[in-house]
Amino acid sequence: MTEAKPRKRVLLAKPRGYCAGVDRAVLTVEEALALYGPPIYVRKEIVHNRHVVTTLQAKGAVFVEENDQVPEGSIVVFSAHGVAPEVYEQAKRRHLKAIDATCPLVTKVHQEARRFAAEDYDILLIGHEGHEEVVGTAGEAPEHIQLVDGPDGVDRVTVRDPAKVVWLSQTTLSVDETMETVDRLRTRLPLLVSPPSDDICYATQNRQEVVKEIAAECDVVIVVGSQNSSNSQRLREVAVDAGARAGYLVDFASEIDDRWVADASTVGLTSGASVPDELVMEVLDWLAARGFTDVAEVTTAQEKLTISLPQELKRDMRTAAAARASEAAALAAGAAS
Repeated sequence: MTEAKPRKRVLLAKPRGYCAGVDRAVLTVEEALALYGPPIYVRKEIVHNRHVVTTLQAKGAVFVEENDQVPEGSIVVFSAHGVAPEVYEQAKRRHLKAIDATCPLVTKVHQEARRFAAEDYDILLIGHEGHEEVVGTAGEAPEHIQLVDGPDGVDRVTVRDPAKVVWLSQTTLSVDETMETVDRLRTRLPLLVSPPSDDICYATQNRQEVVKEIAAECDVVIVVGSQNSSNSQRLREVAVDAGARAGYLVDFASEIDDRWVADASTVGLTSGASVPDELVMEVLDWLAARGFTDVAEVTTAQEKLTISLPQELKRDMRTAAAARASEAAALAAGAAS
């Protein structure tokens, strides 16, 4: 008798992929291109995903590092990660029409930073040095904010008054590592104040929770996402910490190494919050071609949040729609006469 081959299966995580803030940011660039016509300039990557950026470039978006690379008087979109107040001032000086696609959950952290700075707190910002979101938040109150880059950064913290210290965080961090950092900070600073509500966004938390749910059953977890995507990197780390034998981060199915799954019977699959689901479907096709045809979707949360487009864009869209309606009415009246 021949020994039965082990069943090859995929545990497909849900929620995965686009969050409401990313969906809004990408749609903002697409609608701006449709309304104003190309080129539309975007400061930094609108979201951290190679596929999204190249797709928007093909439609006429021009990605720049700073406002001084945008021709005076042009339209510039600020990315979902948020910007410091100085960036808005730069845009005004260059007479740029700025459309702010900052995720409202990042904006909330900015507001917290301004409020606590106004109350003269020392603010400990937990996050990764150099990340665009951290740079933007720190720019709200640079004289009050110091960065704590994970648990190892706790010992370098200095404060003026241990009774007036608050922690805030980047929205895309590992929940567990962030709380470890907070616990260490609180050991040193027992009166440390927490933000009014959790700074790590709901989508980051939800994607990490479902990965924790499936990881122990997986030989391998594949995370679809870009290397510069903080939340995607955290998903890979969470998968390994939660029991997966290996975790890999890829932008596209073509980047997967056959050796990763050669001896696997269960593969976990998820994607970062800035990843369109078509890229996940391509990975599923890649896995199916190698015998992983049994796909079970594991759901731990339902996400229904939607976020409206930036006000400045919505206003111009309404004006354009009204002009089209008026023109159509005039044409109809002319035809009737």
